[in-house]
Amino acid sequence: MSAVAARSRRSVLAVPGSNPRFIDKARGLPVDAFFLDLEDAVASAEKENAREAAVAALNEGGWEGRIRTVRVNDLTTAWTYRDVITVVEGAGANLDCLVLPKVTSASQVRWLDILLTQIERAVGLEPGRIGIEAQIEDARGLIDVDDIAAASPRLESLVYGPADFMASINMKTLVVGEQPQGYDTGDAYHYILMRILMAARANGLQAIDGPYLQVRDVDAFRRSAGRTAALGFDGKWVLHPAQVDAANEIYAPGQDDYDHAELILDAYDHATRVQRRGAVMLGDEMLDEASRKMALVVAAKGRAAGMRREKSFTPEEE
Repeated sequence: MSAVAARSRRSVLAVPGSNPRFIDKARGLPVDAFFLDLEDAVASAEKENAREAAVAALNEGGWEGRIRTVRVNDLTTAWTYRDVITVVEGAGANLDCLVLPKVTSASQVRWLDILLTQIERAVGLEPGRIGIEAQIEDARGLIDVDDIAAASPRLESLVYGPADFMASINMKTLVVGEQPQGYDTGDAYHYILMRILMAARANGLQAIDGPYLQVRDVDAFRRSAGRTAALGFDGKWVLHPAQVDAANEIYAPGQDDYDHAELILDAYDHATRVQRRGAVMLGDEMLDEASRKMALVVAAKGRAAGMRREKSFTPEEE
């Protein structure tokens, strides 16, 4: 995973771009990332005003330490190109990524890549600096997800959009994030989630779970987030302050796991570099190259989340 794509996205806050009160409140929340939404959270009559509000919010600052993102409208609408131009021309220096929703083909990502490059050059920004997050929200997008994930070097993540996806396959439920009534074995979303995850990992991208809409039920949010974190997803969209701490906790390794991962990396490095051995014992545990790769995943997530190790390695621990 590239250094840019590895930026921590445990919690990604959805903020309506047309709501100044929500924008102000978002500045004080301890999320890893946020997106100012110009799409579903904004009424048609407010689309243009929301663009300008998003530009102002980005330029006013107060987002230190967080990934700054805007979700534009999807390419079937009349608003997308103007969303991109207005936001990037007006606040490109204070923008990290754009979220492109309802992506159904690689050509849509390539369109956004080309447009971004033209705008960056026109306003004096470094070409390629602004990333893209592609949201997979229907059956067509999932079928083409491998091509979508490989469509542009700007891509940083694939995002699962559960509500639109459930509608696109005629799933018999109105409760987003829960198992549909009558599905009593396994996980109805497992195939969808794993397809997105495999495409993301095969192309060095992050995989982000979509929102859980019952915003005040934190226990249910934890269950939903825990399932995708266990698979390997990097984070989840949050809609309410009550969900933020849970997401930050669930998508980061526990302290013991993080410390153990760092110890594995130190022990293996010492064995291969100093002792010139390909396997080593760490306590009662035998380590090899596969152990190093697994530990690197956990350590990288902990580092991205700003964790600090509490145990140090010494050669005597081998």
